[in-house]
This record gives sequence, structure tokens and C-alpha cells, in this order.
Amino acid sequence: MKPGAVILCGGESRRMGWPKAWLPFGPEYLLQRVVRLAGVAASPIVVVGAPGQNLPDLPSDVRVVRDSISGLGPLQGLASGFAAMPELVELIFATATDVPFLEPRWIARLVERISDADLVIPKIGGYLQPLAAVYRRRTMLPVIETLLAGSRLRVRELADAARAVVLDEDDLRDVDPTFDSIRNLNEPADYDRALRDARLSGS
Repeated sequence: MKPGAVILCGGESRRMGWPKAWLPFGPEYLLQRVVRLAGVAASPIVVVGAPGQNLPDLPSDVRVVRDSISGLGPLQGLASGFAAMPELVELIFATATDVPFLEPRWIARLVERISDADLVIPKIGGYLQPLAAVYRRRTMLPVIETLLAGSRLRVRELADAARAVVLDEDDLRDVDPTFDSIRNLNEPADYDRALRDARLSGS
């Protein structure tokens, strides 16, 4: 069963100094690359941007929505994305726009392991990874909305507020040995290193 995917791209990219969605990555922009990789294992795809944010061209079947409230971080982005997903979509993979090495098999493994839980979330290097997780839309959207209503904006709280399956490194190592599915590009040096690792360009 394929999940849907929600890709968050509404961050301010302050440390990067350039909108991450528009970072060139070979023949495509970073957002286009992440949409393509997620689409191998997930459909439909919803991209969540900030109000008025300009985005690269995306496939016609990708829905773009805007955060209804700015400044509330990833949790608000998840709420907007989950609400925009078709009702028939039961499971949703959530990610950010700055993961150029997203491994589609990572998504498939999470779907395999969710069973009847509300959330399956990786724990890598001792940290939960809520933007590399699979959520059950019907039960998790109300949880997200409750947290937002209480101004509890830490997205990692979702694991405590739901029936969660936590996958450790051994559960995912065979599908992504270096855990690059959670490798974010936060600063120019990260971007430059990613280009080199992808054998594209960079100094």
C-alpha cells in the first residue's frame, strides 16, 4: 500500500541564505528532486509552502497548499498538508524539502512496520525523526490540531501523544545504510558537500 507524502518547504532558510526549494541540484531544483524521489514510493504528494512563497514548477498531479498561519513551524505545515490530502489516503509520509538523498525504500519500510499504530517514527543517533516518519492521517490530524491549539509546537511531541512504533537504526540500516534519508542541508557547506557527494558540482 502506497502512502501519500507531505513535503514541507515553507521554512525561511535563514542559515542557508537562499530558498532551499530553489537550490540547483543537477538538472533540477532541490524541491523537484525530493518530489521525484518521494514519488517512487508515495502518491499523491502534497507540497506545503509559506503564504506567497514562489516554488519551482512541479508535476501537475502534485498539489501545492499554503500554511494558513505563518510562524508556527513544521507542526502547522503538517496540519495543512494532512488536511489537503484526499480522504481516501490512510497513511502519509512526512519529509522536508532539503533531503536530496531520500531513499524510497525508507518510506516503504516505515509503511511495512506501522501495523495498527498511529505513527511509525525512526530514532537515529538517539533522536526521533518526525520529518522522516509515516502517520495515520485519520488519527494524527486531530492530535496535531490539539497540539497547535495548546501552542505546543514541538513536532517531536507527536510520538508521546499517539500510539507510536519507534524504529531504531538496525530496523532501517539495510534500506539506507548511511541514513541519508534524514540528511538535511542547513548551511551552504552542507549543500556544497551534498553536491560533491552526488558528483555534481561544488567547491
